Amino acid sequence: MSSKVSTEVWKPDLFKGKVVFVTGGAGSICRVQTEALVILGADAAIVGRNPAKTDAAAVEIAKLRPGAKVILCSNTDVRDVKLIAKAVEKTVNELGRIDFVIAGAAGNFLSDFNHLSSNAFKSVVDIDLLGSYNTVKATFEQLRKNKGAVIFVSATLHYYGIPFQVHVGAAKAGVDALSNALAVELGPLGIRCNCIAPGGIDGTEGMLRLLKDKQTFIDKVPLHRMGTTKDIADTTVFLFSPAASYITGTVLVVDGGSWHLGSSHGGEGYPVLIKQKNSETVTKL
Repeated sequence: MSSKVSTEVWKPDLFKGKVVFVTGGAGSICRVQTEALVILGADAAIVGRNPAKTDAAAVEIAKLRPGAKVILCSNTDVRDVKLIAKAVEKTVNELGRIDFVIAGAAGNFLSDFNHLSSNAFKSVVDIDLLGSYNTVKATFEQLRKNKGAVIFVSATLHYYGIPFQVHVGAAKAGVDALSNALAVELGPLGIRCNCIAPGGIDGTEGMLRLLKDKQTFIDKVPLHRMGTTKDIADTTVFLFSPAASYITGTVLVVDGGSWHLGSSHGGEGYPVLIKQKNSETVTKL
C-alpha cells in the first residue's frame, strides 16, 4: 500500500518509540496525519465510532511500515468520556504508552439557522468541542507522564461569517479557546497544545459538500491551489517534532493564505441561497 505522505523532508524514525492516539483517525484528514506519524516510526491507536471503517483504516495504515503496530478502538463515541477512557486503557495495554494526541473527530453538515434545530447544533458542538475536551481528559495522565503533545483539528470558519456553518463555526471557535487555555494551564507539566486550522482541502467530504466551482475557489487562493491532506500531515509532523518544542498555544492556519481574504473567499452562491432560505418562515426547534 502506498501513502500520500512523503518522507523526503523528514528524518526517518523521527517518532520511533512514540505512540499517537487519534480520534477521527479513519477520516480523510486525520487518517493521513496518522499515516505520516506511522511512516516516521510511531505506533498508533485509531479511535472511531464506525467499526468497519475504523478497522479498515487501522489494517491499511499498519502496512505502511514494517513492524508498525496500529490498533483500533471502534464503537468509541467521543461524546462519552468513559468510552474514550476505555480506548486509552486499551492503547496503553497494547502499545505501552501515549505520547501524542490528535483530537480530530468532527461533525458537519450544511444548514441555515432557520432550519438548524437546537439538537442538531448541540450534536456538532458535542462532537467537536466536548469530544476534544473528553479526549484530553482521558489521555491526560499519559500526556503528563510522557510530557506529550496535543493537536486539535480546527478550522477557519469562525474567523469571519460563513452562512450554513454556524454550528461548526461556534464549535471550532470553542476548540481554539480550549487549546489556548490548556496550553497555558498544562504547559508547566511539559504538555504542549496546538491547533491546526485547515482551509479548503481537496478530496475531503466537507469540500465535496461546500464547493460548487473548484476553479473559482482556486483562483481566490493566494497560492492558487487547493490544499492537500499531505499539507496537513506535514504540519502535524512539524508540531509533534522536536523542532516545535517551544511552540504551544498557537493556531497554525494551513489554507494557502485564504483566511486573509475574509468572507469574500466563501463559496459561490451564498447571497442567493441566504435570500431564499430567509424568505421561508418555518423554524425547527
